[in-house]
Amino acid sequence: MSEIQVIKSDDGSHTLFVPSLNETYHSTHGAVQESRHVFVQAGLAHLVEQGKQDISILEIGFGTGLNALLSYEYLKAHPEVSLAYHSLEAYLVPQEIATQLNYPELADFEGAQPFFEAMHSAEWNQEIPLNEQFTLHKIHQKLEDWSGLNNQVDLVYFDAFAPSRQADMWTLEQLEKVKNQLKSGGVLVTYCANGQFKRNLKALGFELEMLDGPKGKREMTRGTMDRD
Repeated sequence: MSEIQVIKSDDGSHTLFVPSLNETYHSTHGAVQESRHVFVQAGLAHLVEQGKQDISILEIGFGTGLNALLSYEYLKAHPEVSLAYHSLEAYLVPQEIATQLNYPELADFEGAQPFFEAMHSAEWNQEIPLNEQFTLHKIHQKLEDWSGLNNQVDLVYFDAFAPSRQADMWTLEQLEKVKNQLKSGGVLVTYCANGQFKRNLKALGFELEMLDGPKGKREMTRGTMDRD
C-alpha cells in the first residue's frame, strides 16, 4: 500500500490514511478509544472477567501495533494475566511511519515508548518474549496462505479493513479459517456489524452479541464459539 499518510483522529491519536483505498486504519472519531472499546474491553477484559489468565490472541491485521500496545496496557493493571499475542499482517507499515505514531504518549503506563519500539523492531515470523507477561509473534503472511494455529486461540481481534474496502477478508471461507483457530468457547471481536458478516458467523456456529459500538458507531460484534 503506497502513499500512507499519518493523520490525527478526533481523540488526538494518530491513524493512517490509505488514499488508494480511501480508507483509514482506525475510526476517525478516535483510534485509541476505538481500540480500547472494541478489542481490549469487549475482548480481552471480557475473558479476564471470566477467569482466564493465560490467553492466546490472534489479531487479523497488526497494522500500526495499536491493539497490541493497548492490550499490554491492560496487562500492566492485571499482573496475573499473560498473553501470547499472534498477529497476521500482509502489508507492513514502514518503520519510518510507525516511528511517527503518538500512541505511546497516550498509553496509560510507564515505559510505553520502549515497549512500542520493541514491538515494531521485533523479528517477523518468530515468537519473541518482550517480557514475562507478553510474547509477540508477528506473522508476515496473508490469511489465505497461512497454515494456522488450529484450536489454540482464546480470542480473535478481527481488525481487517471494512468489507466495503477489503471484501476478500470477510468471506465465509476466510472466516471459517479464523474460526478453526479458536478453542472451544473462544471469542471473536470486531468493530464490524455488517449484516452478511453476521450471517456468516452464525452459519459457522458463533453465538452473536451486538454490543454498543465505539464513538461514531452504533454497534459492534462479539461472537463466541459453542463449548464442547
